[in-house]
Amino acid sequence: ALGADGLASSAFVCTYSSGAAAGITWMLLSWAYRRPTLLGTVTGAVVGLAAVTPAAGYITPMAAIVIGIVAAFISYYAMLWRNKSRLDESLDVFACHGLGGTWGTLAAGIFASTSVNAAGANGIITGSFVLFTNQLIGVLSVWAFSFIVSYGLAKLLSVTLGLRVNRTEESIGLDVSQHGERAYGGLR
Repeated sequence: ALGADGLASSAFVCTYSSGAAAGITWMLLSWAYRRPTLLGTVTGAVVGLAAVTPAAGYITPMAAIVIGIVAAFISYYAMLWRNKSRLDESLDVFACHGLGGTWGTLAAGIFASTSVNAAGANGIITGSFVLFTNQLIGVLSVWAFSFIVSYGLAKLLSVTLGLRVNRTEESIGLDVSQHGERAYGGLR
């Protein structure tokens, strides 16, 4: 917003509302499947923050809450699926930031309103499909670019340095085998 005005305040409220809604949703989902954890709840909040970022200055707080709730569902179930698959993605960045951010980018095209920010555009709910279409094109372009560049870099690393450590180093843990120290040794 480049200022401490009503638009900046609205963006702050939307940001925190989405993060809170996603954190609570994640906690409830965790409770339904096993038990809630602090790490899970915080992960949900981060998902909500990642999802609302593209839209925060263009939506209402109620839309931010919806964005956060939907983002938590998308990312939570993506993580469950990834845990059952053979994919090796230890930090779940794709589930949280990739899918949460994709949803948030598309959600801007659904919920944006010029009544919130006159410099923006209207989304589907306020009667225009143009912004959503542009957001979709942007998402597809970023996904394609990211896949192509990441695949190329992974192939290059695989040929030169290698992508994986051996099984012994992995079972010992990378903190010890690669760095010679325990990252969380003092915590029990």
